[in-house]
Amino acid sequence: MNTKEHKIDIDIIGYGTFTIVKGQSLKEIVLKNMPEKKHDFLCARIDNEIVHMDKVIDVDTEVEFLDIRDKDGLRVYRRTLSFTFIKACKDLFKDCKVSIEHSLNKGLYVEVHKDPELSKKDIVDIKKKMKEIISDDMEINRERMKSEEADIIFRKQNMDDKLRLSKYRRKDIINIYNCDGYYDKFYGFIAPYTGCIKEFDLQYYNSGVIIQFPTKESGFKIPEFERHDKLAKIFKEAETWGEILDVGYVGALNDKASNGEMADIIRISEALHEKKIAYIADKICEDPKRRIILIAGPSSSGKTTFAQRLSIQLRVNGKRPVSISLDDYFVNREDTPLDENGDYDFESIEAIDIKLFNENLLGLMNGKEVELPTFNFMTGKREYLGKKLKIDKDNPVIIEGIHGLNEKLTSYIDSKYKFKIYVSALTQLNIDSHNRIPTTDNRLIRRLVRDHKYRGSDAVKTLKQWDSVRRGEEMNIFPFQEEADAMFNSALVYELSILKRYAVPLLNEVKRDSEYFAESKRLLKFLSYFKDFDGESIIPNTSIIREFIGGSCFRN
Repeated sequence: MNTKEHKIDIDIIGYGTFTIVKGQSLKEIVLKNMPEKKHDFLCARIDNEIVHMDKVIDVDTEVEFLDIRDKDGLRVYRRTLSFTFIKACKDLFKDCKVSIEHSLNKGLYVEVHKDPELSKKDIVDIKKKMKEIISDDMEINRERMKSEEADIIFRKQNMDDKLRLSKYRRKDIINIYNCDGYYDKFYGFIAPYTGCIKEFDLQYYNSGVIIQFPTKESGFKIPEFERHDKLAKIFKEAETWGEILDVGYVGALNDKASNGEMADIIRISEALHEKKIAYIADKICEDPKRRIILIAGPSSSGKTTFAQRLSIQLRVNGKRPVSISLDDYFVNREDTPLDENGDYDFESIEAIDIKLFNENLLGLMNGKEVELPTFNFMTGKREYLGKKLKIDKDNPVIIEGIHGLNEKLTSYIDSKYKFKIYVSALTQLNIDSHNRIPTTDNRLIRRLVRDHKYRGSDAVKTLKQWDSVRRGEEMNIFPFQEEADAMFNSALVYELSILKRYAVPLLNEVKRDSEYFAESKRLLKFLSYFKDFDGESIIPNTSIIREFIGGSCFRN
C-alpha cells in the first residue's frame, strides 16, 4: 500500500503547514510537531467550530489552536481549573461535596461541604494538592460511553444533581472526563492535561473559597483580590430564594415543569421580586433627604422595568417620583469622545455633559423651575423644546443609566441626597453543582430575544455587538457596583425555560461560515438542558421578563 495515501496536510494558523499521518488527534499532532506548545493549546477551532484536543484529523484541514488569550480557550482553562480543584478536594476529603456557585471578585466562589467545616488551613492544603496534581501533569481523558454507564458512575460518586438532570438527556452516548479514576461531566471542553494550568490562586472567603484565574483585563495574570461584600450578599440572597423555590439546579427546574409546578414557581418568583422592590422603596423613604435615585447595571438587566416598578412602590409610600433621561444630556456629536478605533464612544462618561446635568439637578433640588434639554439623535445636537420641570420634597428624581453608580456623574450633589441602586441578572440557577450558569449568558440570551423583537436584529448582529458591550460594562459599571446603597437581582429562576423558545430559532439561523457559529452552538447546547415550557400566559405583564419577550405594561 502506498504510504502517501495515509498522509494529509494540516495548516495550523500562525505556525505553517505540516504533513501528518492521517487519523492522528490534535493532541498527538501537537506532541509530534510542536511539543513545546503541549500546555498552551487548550482546544481548537476548525470550520468555525470549537473542538476538543482529542479530535481526529483525517482530511486536509485548517486548524486554529486556542490558548488562554482566546475567550473560548479561557473558558476551557477555567473549567480545567475547576476540575482540578474538585479532584484535589475529593482526594483530601473523601465524602465532601463541592458546589461551584457563581462568579465573584474576578474569580469563582465555591463552597466545599465537609465535616468539619472548611477552614483557612484546608485552603492551604487544597492549594498544595492542586499544585501536586498540576505538577504531575496528569492526563484528563474524554471518554465516550452510554448514558446508562455514566449514570452508574455518577451514582457511585454520589452526584445526585447529575442524575436528576440525566433524566432529561436526549443523547444515548455522552462524553465524561476521567483523571486518575475521578470522573466528572462538564458542559464544555476541558484541557487534555492538568499541566495546562499555569496560574491560579485560592482565597478563603465567607466560609467558602474563591478560585482566582488569569483574566484578560489583568493581562492574563491573577488579578489583585478585592472584596465585593455587597455583591456576595445579593448572591447569598439568590441562594436563599432558590431554597424557597426548591430550585437550585436545572434538573430540579425540569422536574417542576414535568410535575406541573411551574405556575407556582412563576408566582413565587414574581412575589419575591415585588417584595424586594418594595423593600428598596421603603429604604429610600426612610430618609427624606434622599431625593436623587440613581439606577445602573449591565446590559439586559431589566433596569427599565425595575425603574417603573420602583416608581409604583414609591407612590405607595406617598411619593410622586419623576424621571430624567441621561440620554438627553449627551454632548453634541462633534464633542463626543472617540474610542481606540476612532469611533464615537457613547458609553464613555465624557459623552455626558456632566456640568449641565449637575446644574439642572441642583436647580431642581433648590426648588427652581428648570428647562430640560432633549437630544436629537438625528442631528446629533441638543435642543430645547420647552420641556420644563419643577419639583418639591415629595418628587424624588429617578435617573437610569450606565454611569449611575459613578460618583463623577453627580459630583455636584452631596452623597446624603443620593440613593444608588445596582441592578443585574445574577442567576441563582446552575446546571449542576460543578457547572454554573454565567450571568453573562443569562443576559446575552435576554438581549438576543429583545433585540430581535424590538430592533429587528438577527443573532449575528447581537453577538457581534456583545464583546463591545461587555468591554463597556467592565470599564463603566462593574468597577462601581460596590458603591450601591441597594442591589436588585433581576434574574428569574424560570426565565431560561421561557426564553429558550424565542432564542433557539434565532441561534439556529447562524450559518457555519459565520465567525459566531461556535458561540451560537455553545448557547444552543446550554439551552438544550432546559425542558420546554409553554406557560407564558401565567407571567404577569409587570414582570422583568416581559421587557424582553413582550407583553409588558410598561412598554408603549
